[in-house]
Amino acid sequence: MTTLVASSVVRGAHQGQSHGGVYLIDLDRRQVTQTVDWNVAGIDWQGRGWDRGLRGVAFDGDVVYVAASDELFAYTPDFRCLGSWRNPFLKHCHEICRWERRLFLTSTGFDSILGFDLDRRRFSWGLNVQKEGSALRAQPFNPGLCTGPAPGNLLHINNVYCTAGGMYISGMRTGGVLIFNGREISEWASLPHGAHNAQPYRDGLLFNDTEADVVRFASPSRNCALPVPRYPEDELTHTDLGDARIARQAFGRGLCIIGDGLIAAGSSPSTIAVHDLNQPRTTLTVNLTKDIRNAIHGLALWPF
Repeated sequence: MTTLVASSVVRGAHQGQSHGGVYLIDLDRRQVTQTVDWNVAGIDWQGRGWDRGLRGVAFDGDVVYVAASDELFAYTPDFRCLGSWRNPFLKHCHEICRWERRLFLTSTGFDSILGFDLDRRRFSWGLNVQKEGSALRAQPFNPGLCTGPAPGNLLHINNVYCTAGGMYISGMRTGGVLIFNGREISEWASLPHGAHNAQPYRDGLLFNDTEADVVRFASPSRNCALPVPRYPEDELTHTDLGDARIARQAFGRGLCIIGDGLIAAGSSPSTIAVHDLNQPRTTLTVNLTKDIRNAIHGLALWPF
């Protein structure tokens, strides 16, 4: 049985309403189970997304880590909360990634990546990324101290992906996928404006080309683009709130690898699409809701 776990953000939700959740999606049976309904009052309700909803998802043994905008949560596989952690340099978190004994979190509001020590369960490392023209600079800092980078969202860093070759960092305004090798940072590959979930795959780059409404795999030998699912306008709900407060249809975000050539991608209204890059074609779609405000954020293969 192939099961995915997805987090969501409900853009334009009001205080007192659910503004996100966590879902388990059984792809074989096309069944969806909501495991967490996110409804907290102490968040910033401005703008479209801001502090709403739940973000990246990662695993360490039998612990499920889920990020909110400025807090990291740990759950058991049956979603009993084990604890949570905050840090003054964690703001508007998007995706997270575990590598060895650290969990790395994007801190979009500080143009930074934070490292969370999984054994000591504390924030122990930070990397502030700055770009001036074509020049890149990465400045490490300790998020456990009171000193660190000033708030800033110039690059809108929304994704981090780690391999033995380095840490891949990307965002809406990074201009490409950046790679940090532990000493210096450089551009690894070009990337369209507004992209999400960029990661090395096979001999190329896999990402949500969000502004083009496609999931794209680009390599020296292939350029494969699979369209994000769309629905007739009369099937969508909550479309009367105004563009500034809702997620548009076919906004692609959330991406994970299922198997050889099979990937899953998220979009709004909250939908999971399974794509076969070998064909290429879309083999399956599962819709969670037709509420246009409800958008997939994090997406991962469920290991339990």
